[in-house]
Amino acid sequence: MSIDKSLVAIAPKSFPDYEQAVVSAGCSVSAMNSSVGALIWTDYSDPKGLAKLVGENPQLEFVQLPFAGVDAFVDVLGLPVRFACAKGSYREPVAEHALTLALALGRVIPERVRATSWGRKHADSLYDAEILIVGGGGITEELIKLLTPFRCKITVVRNRELPLDGASRVVLFDQLESVLPSADWVILACSLTEKTKGLFNLARFKLMKPTCYLVNIARGAVIVTEDLVTALNDRIIAGAGVDVTDPEPLPEGNPLWSAQNVIITPHTADTNVQVIKAFSIRIRENLAAYQGQGDWVGLVDPELGY
Repeated sequence: MSIDKSLVAIAPKSFPDYEQAVVSAGCSVSAMNSSVGALIWTDYSDPKGLAKLVGENPQLEFVQLPFAGVDAFVDVLGLPVRFACAKGSYREPVAEHALTLALALGRVIPERVRATSWGRKHADSLYDAEILIVGGGGITEELIKLLTPFRCKITVVRNRELPLDGASRVVLFDQLESVLPSADWVILACSLTEKTKGLFNLARFKLMKPTCYLVNIARGAVIVTEDLVTALNDRIIAGAGVDVTDPEPLPEGNPLWSAQNVIITPHTADTNVQVIKAFSIRIRENLAAYQGQGDWVGLVDPELGY
């Protein structure tokens, strides 16, 4: 079986920007056939379709996945193919969204937009605040930069105890419960894995200060939704801003919609326009690496799950 490294398939849906990225990497877009060794997969919601396509094309050597999170593809990652994801590609808009939610919560915007009277005077400032960020990837790196003017003391929880520029300290996941009680804001920016699924439940909410705010721009299932509703309505925590939910989309009538002091955005930390532009850059980078002309970016470790 002869593979032509210049031939790249895009499935299940292509976009002109992606096709241009393939061409700019010195390759050609092709329909899937036995000579194609690289695949750009564009649908996060169809892991079974990807598994079927890879199974039918054992010659494939490289698959580029469309988003930073690869939890939907956990059953595919064990196949003998090099997988790369888009981790780091959307770091700027997602970090910006996290900062927006954090600032809005501190100024009790959920309360004020619903208000029909003058109400109480209240504001919590990010200046000199204790910030706990769960996850140590590109979004966290970008968010630390955005928080720099606020003189925050930043603690990062991650899998590896490696320092991060701008963070006051880095701790491992087994130290999470020891650092939760001191946080003024907790921001979730981690991958969804078996370790992080349901990580924030009622027991952990009870470790947080009643004045602490929670922001989730990671994955909805990192939080136990029912427990978040309880934590908000019982004033166990001060408020929450979530761009991701479990389930997602969040059904009409779900109790989270009417919970106290919550902001829910519909997974819009990165929009389609932003994703297409950033993903095109990642396609170009990794197709160059595939042809031996650069370094791989965002390779997936199947054991870690990201």
